[in-house]
Amino acid sequence: MPRTKTGPVRRKRHKKVLKRAKGFRGTNRRLFKRAHEAVLHSGQYAYIGRKLRKRDFRKLWIMRINAALKKLDKNLKYSRFIHQLKKANVRLNRKMLAQLAVNDPQVFKTVVDQVQK
Repeated sequence: MPRTKTGPVRRKRHKKVLKRAKGFRGTNRRLFKRAHEAVLHSGQYAYIGRKLRKRDFRKLWIMRINAALKKLDKNLKYSRFIHQLKKANVRLNRKMLAQLAVNDPQVFKTVVDQVQK
């Protein structure tokens, strides 16, 4: 059985890792071992970040809705507003409500008035 050498295979693997490490700082971009570790960590951070993004956006939408409600009526709080939305069977999600609050305050005010009736 002939002896196999890993030259082309190893070079291909190293190039793949170093390509993914492009833009990293210092030896994390140049040396294979450090680059490989950095690429593995970056993958973990990216995975976690995809989960956190959803939480962060939900928090942002809630803050925007609450701020818009405070502008309209000092007594109306976010939690009461969401409860009234559900009771009035208005099926707008937080993202849409936040967009209305920022981009079209008149329509948002109409929604709030509709819910408060």
